[in-house]
Amino acid sequence: MIDRRSLLAGAALLLASGPEVLSAELPLGTPEPFSFEALKARAREMAAKPYAPPAIPDRDVLQAIDYDAHGKLKFKSDHALWADGPSAFPVTFFHLGRYFQKPVRMHVVEGGQAREIVYDPAAFELPADSPARRLPPNPGFAGFRFQERRGGPLDWRRNDWVAFLGASYFRAIGELYQYGLSARGLALDTVMPDRPEEFPDFTHVWFETPAPDSDTVTVVTLLDGPSAAGAYRFKMRRTKSVVMDIEASLHLRKDVGRFGLAPLTSMYWFSETAKPTAVDWRPEVHDSDGLALWTGTGERIWRPLRNPPRTMVSAFSDERPRGFGLMQRDRLFDHYQDGVYYDRRPSLWVEPLGDWGKGSVQLVENATDDEIHDNVVAMWVPAEPARAGSSHDLAYRLHWVAGEPYPSNLARVVATREGNGGQAGTDRPKGVRKFVVEFLGEPLGRLPAGVKPEPVLTASRGTFPLARTEAVPDDVPGHWRAEFDLAVTGAEPVELRLFLRRGDETLSETWTYQYIPAA
Repeated sequence: MIDRRSLLAGAALLLASGPEVLSAELPLGTPEPFSFEALKARAREMAAKPYAPPAIPDRDVLQAIDYDAHGKLKFKSDHALWADGPSAFPVTFFHLGRYFQKPVRMHVVEGGQAREIVYDPAAFELPADSPARRLPPNPGFAGFRFQERRGGPLDWRRNDWVAFLGASYFRAIGELYQYGLSARGLALDTVMPDRPEEFPDFTHVWFETPAPDSDTVTVVTLLDGPSAAGAYRFKMRRTKSVVMDIEASLHLRKDVGRFGLAPLTSMYWFSETAKPTAVDWRPEVHDSDGLALWTGTGERIWRPLRNPPRTMVSAFSDERPRGFGLMQRDRLFDHYQDGVYYDRRPSLWVEPLGDWGKGSVQLVENATDDEIHDNVVAMWVPAEPARAGSSHDLAYRLHWVAGEPYPSNLARVVATREGNGGQAGTDRPKGVRKFVVEFLGEPLGRLPAGVKPEPVLTASRGTFPLARTEAVPDDVPGHWRAEFDLAVTGAEPVELRLFLRRGDETLSETWTYQYIPAA
């Protein structure tokens, strides 16, 4: 489970900017030939050799740059790469510190030649007593961000739209102008019983100089870690939302037990599903509220996220998946009441490009007692074992959006609620749990008067003493709910599935849920 404080240590800088002064160019190193094909060959050669961790500039100094000290190291926007063009999107940089000690070497590419962007202390606001003043020359940077378009509706010096910071983590704002969940290059051995999780790093970054006024920027990165090396190319488009086309060429040094591709990382503490008693004043706290799946067979699935009592891993087997994502469907401010705007957090959809073959979308849910932890991971895990010496090429598209980029015509799940089984005013039966699942969509809105959709329910074990549907009494067309009781004994998890139909017509996406009975 990722402590969000390490990521948030840099988040305070995302909207910070220094005073406006005359433009100052970043110092650059000597030019060297560069191409993505050459970088892929380099990654392959690296994977054939033992891992060599990057040199840390000065651990004692970096340790002294704590959360507060790091927040004061603000990059001066006049030193931004492309502050005066040719790219419409200037690039600014994050400083090293206690939570980001591994240096990332940055480069700018033009005409097939790459030049390193040299760290210059003059590019940062450095308080007189800052430990950063004791760093050796050119220690490197922690990460980078793209600012909004120069000359656009937002002040580029104070607004950014994508950030890479920490290991291989990166994130972008959606069309609601808010950061939330993160993606990363690779997830290795997430919650494996016999080995720790590994977090490989983007150690080198190259910015390809784009044409003036282009809405696309291209970033190439080198990934390295004890078990893998790889090369990535990101083509990122800033339009209404943010769309990233990603190519990756990966090579394994070691066997990997859980080889997670296109991984997404988010936070879910609680929602209307099952709020802990008196734990927090807000009605809901989460960056994402569900996992959406579009399978190779065309089925649409919605899996509400949970805060389980213990770490749980769920696998959704598939072949040639059409997409999956961690989504934030609840967009009502009143459901959160928080000035950090959980209602605006982006949804993130993974669209495979090409044939991904057989495998599974795996969902990892860790227990958490606070919103500072990124406790949810979703990723694609190929069916074939990931062995040392193997190579893997893949391409996919990330959509940072408000909703799904390819919405279904089916009614979708808009809420999941749990409670004690039985009926109000009677003795509640032991071992019975009530579920209420709300659906909303056009297929339910065109049902004839007096016709109810049929709930199609299955469970891995247990029985259903009650199952019925009714229109939600809020006068919203197409808003229905299915209510059912599950009677079950024992503490083993129960896998539930539900969809609505009328005759042979499927009216809704498939709701799936993993219920863990109380001990």
